[in-house]
Amino acid sequence: MGQKGEIKGFVYNQKTGEAIPYSTIVVEDQPLGALTDEYGYFTVGDVDPGKYRIVAISVGYDSVVKDVTIRPGQRDLINLFLTPNKNTLGRVDIDLERKKNEATVRISEVSISPKQLTQIPTVGGEPDLVQYLQVLPGVVFSGDQGGQLYIRGGSPIMNKVLLDGMTIYNPFHSIGLFSVFDTDILKTTDVYSAGFSAEYGGRISAIVDVQTRDGNRNQMSGKLNVNPFTAKALIEGPLKSKDKEGKANASYIVSYKNSYLDQTSNLFYNYVGENQLPYSFSDLYTKLSLNSKSGSFLKLFYFDYNDLVDFPNTTTYDWKSSGFGGKFLMVPQSSKNIIDGSFAYSKYNIDQIEQDAQPRSSGIDGFNLGLNFSYFMKDAKLKYGMELNGFKTAFQIYNAVNRRITQENNTTELAAFVNYNAKVQNRFIFEPGLRVQLYASLGNSSWEPRFRFKYLIGKRLRFKMATGLYSQNLMSASSDRDVVNLFYGFLSGPDELPDMVGTKPVTHRMQTARHLVGGFEIDADSLSSFNIEGYAKDFTQITNINRDKIYDDNLEYADKPEYQRKDYVVETGLAYGFDITYKRQTDRWYLWLVYSYNNVSRNDGRRKYQPHFDRRHNINVVTSYAFGEDKLWEANVRWNIGSGFPFTLTQGFYENLTFNDGTSDDYRTANGDFTVVYDEINRGRLPYYHRLDASVKRTIEFRKDGKLTDKLMEVILSCTNMYNRDNIFYFDRVSYKRINQLPILPSLSVSYKF
Repeated sequence: MGQKGEIKGFVYNQKTGEAIPYSTIVVEDQPLGALTDEYGYFTVGDVDPGKYRIVAISVGYDSVVKDVTIRPGQRDLINLFLTPNKNTLGRVDIDLERKKNEATVRISEVSISPKQLTQIPTVGGEPDLVQYLQVLPGVVFSGDQGGQLYIRGGSPIMNKVLLDGMTIYNPFHSIGLFSVFDTDILKTTDVYSAGFSAEYGGRISAIVDVQTRDGNRNQMSGKLNVNPFTAKALIEGPLKSKDKEGKANASYIVSYKNSYLDQTSNLFYNYVGENQLPYSFSDLYTKLSLNSKSGSFLKLFYFDYNDLVDFPNTTTYDWKSSGFGGKFLMVPQSSKNIIDGSFAYSKYNIDQIEQDAQPRSSGIDGFNLGLNFSYFMKDAKLKYGMELNGFKTAFQIYNAVNRRITQENNTTELAAFVNYNAKVQNRFIFEPGLRVQLYASLGNSSWEPRFRFKYLIGKRLRFKMATGLYSQNLMSASSDRDVVNLFYGFLSGPDELPDMVGTKPVTHRMQTARHLVGGFEIDADSLSSFNIEGYAKDFTQITNINRDKIYDDNLEYADKPEYQRKDYVVETGLAYGFDITYKRQTDRWYLWLVYSYNNVSRNDGRRKYQPHFDRRHNINVVTSYAFGEDKLWEANVRWNIGSGFPFTLTQGFYENLTFNDGTSDDYRTANGDFTVVYDEINRGRLPYYHRLDASVKRTIEFRKDGKLTDKLMEVILSCTNMYNRDNIFYFDRVSYKRINQLPILPSLSVSYKF
């Protein structure tokens, strides 16, 4: 009888069957409790035998109580179902964030809920993750079109984007206003902009972890949407009969979205010019979820994404991405461990063709496997696991002196990690970790210690910091010929690297970085908070395309300097800055203010320069107001201003005579190649970028017999770039043709949910 017992289980949404993370579990009349994890799982250990009342509490839901009897040495598994409470939804985000802040380190981390996505002005009327990512601290986008994501000094290839554990190589459509993720299927999105834990690896700058929700386990439902930009259809529902708690153990969800802006723009936005918005894309995502009563699950998914841009007589930009995979969770009845994992295969191909007859192309396809174990203790959690990645890359590009650079390679990576999180005396949160990365194709390994820490100074003030080592193999290359970069290719780390970077020897072929970040969380009052962080990222080794290559790397030119022969160069880099974020939320008002300062530089051993995404100052203002008696009206406004990006100036042009026929060529009559003379890299600055977006939404609820049903309609009137700012998008150096970002674009969207 002296043996202790344990209570563990899951918390679910009564309406949909979806797990509810970060719910509070309380044992009445006992100093015992827990917080659910990302799977809605909790465990309460060291419980004396006896009868207890368990209370589950979560913001936005009615609490629920359940009686349990604990016997000696028993581990009881219980499921708790909470009913959504519409009256408390106005405080959901800020209260949930504070719970996470008090329980975890959460440094350089922003969690995005589906509700927050709707509080950004909806371009075209359809909320999208890419629009919210643009307002996060430290995040820089290349503009309305292009859709490249730069996070605190890292290029896009330095950011790992995960969808249910699978790597997504290009998460944004070329128009830049839409991601490949359907907002209506997202469960959580966590963005780690620096100092992330040992659980994540294979990238040296940032992590974007996207999790999708399951299909409705209670009833069939769906959504239809149409607007001048896109049309979408979503359907979901149960697959098997319901259990005694009213939930099916299998469900499905299917979402398809298609853009037809290349056709509608000539009708609705003909003032832009004919064929000036030549964008089209399609997204398909399907998911099957199999759930057991013990909380274990298997989730299988498939996606297919396509994108095409065709500017007549200028450039064509085309990419395709597809893949399949799955996630699973096992909850052994007699163990304190839970086991989760993922498996996936995906491929991505991109082509860009311009008028210079120098097409660029890149492809990557591969698999990733992961297996994790989580062991729960009182006020502590130990997580460890393994990861295996394999991919093949094929790449072609031309550098600034018209040298063709190609690569094909196969790569295998193996990683293992351990991460420990403990809360001590309710004031200190320690999170040490270690990750080991083995790059088989490079013949290198990397030991990467990480440390994250938080000190709860007072009820409203918390200090946090993190540091660690990071590495990656995968690299990308863009052309310095571009004023704005559209093309981003993928390469495995090359075998042939220079022996030196400046005066330092190159001892390995990995790309590496060191992070240091620290800051404060301040709860100004019950409705508002500040987050202040400073960071530094020391990129100790980066591989890049050699913009100075002139000669072939063979015996004939062995006497030439390495920087004129090698396909690639090794660089170092430094990024530092700070962010100030203010957030306030009431039942009707939402306000988000962010100022970011970033300073990014690179050094290739011969020159120090600013990369084309070095935006020093960036300000975002987002506000949302729900009005009307039942808050069925909502107005949203977003304004962004950012300093200009660097770019390489054009010095002049000349006719390049190649003498392909040797001495028989007559330079007086031969036709050479039209060639650009470039200034020093990125010495110019584009103008400041700024834009104002706004939208108004009206929700129409349907009733039956005087009671609300699940059916509703949303009508959204939105306007992008309200004062019609001319922000530069693309510039053709040869024709001197400038293409601007999106002009003023009003739109009307209608959605029907059932």
